[in-house]
Amino acid sequence: MNLSSKPQKIIPRQRASTTAAAKHPRVICITSGKGGVGKTNLTANLAYTMAAAGLQVLILDADLNLANIDILLGLTPKYNLQHVFTGEKSLKDVMIKGPGGINILPGASGIMELANLDEEQRLYFLSEMAALDNKIDILLIDTGAGINENVIYFNLAAQERIILLTPEPTSLTDAYAMIKVLSTRHAVKRFKIMVNMALSAREAINVFKQLSKVCDQFLATLSLDFIGYLPYDRQLVKAVRSQCLVTEKFPNCPASNMLRKISKDLVAETPQLTDDGNIKFFWNNFLVD
Repeated sequence: MNLSSKPQKIIPRQRASTTAAAKHPRVICITSGKGGVGKTNLTANLAYTMAAAGLQVLILDADLNLANIDILLGLTPKYNLQHVFTGEKSLKDVMIKGPGGINILPGASGIMELANLDEEQRLYFLSEMAALDNKIDILLIDTGAGINENVIYFNLAAQERIILLTPEPTSLTDAYAMIKVLSTRHAVKRFKIMVNMALSAREAINVFKQLSKVCDQFLATLSLDFIGYLPYDRQLVKAVRSQCLVTEKFPNCPASNMLRKISKDLVAETPQLTDDGNIKFFWNNFLVD
């Protein structure tokens, strides 16, 4: 069944009642304004290092019509999120295991109807996500590129957002555009900033300073937190080409060392639950009357 032939009616399943002691996962969105900056690679390697620390980690491949997390890892899933949105399968049915025991919800490729979900599909998806909330410690969302409705939607669903950019001027411009849309239209005020493919720490910090400067000039009351950078590393390129994670294949290379540090810092941090996130789209009580 393809997406264009939807079931007659998708009815969100009733969720179990929540309690004050209910466990909810921490939701971190990895995003950018531009494609090709390394979001999927970062997401997968953070998941691997977090799982190695004993956490239950789930990756949501939210690039819904150009998914590639399975390709990056050399996996061949039988089902994907297309089957969830058509009502054929549940999230538990399509979830697969990746390296290090990470859990993955694979997106679909070449399904244009998934580029912009309608409200019924989103509501059904949220009800499915609610069933997973006490089994996952951290949910990492790998978004698509650009500023379409789905990308914004998943950014708003997260407690925290990591904006990934590279030293290229176009990447800087597009990262600013993403921050501008989220802050001016949706009142998101806190962003974590990370630079990929930097030649040195100095270059990465200069990129962050440029982004901070333009945000200070044109956007008010933002909090930009520089959480680190990934150096240009030939071992990382080799790992990608062999469909492996650099943290698994080359655990002692510069990129792997930096990824473990960033992962450790993120895990140790206590997230601030503010109005501009707070898992309000994935785990909340207003979805079912």
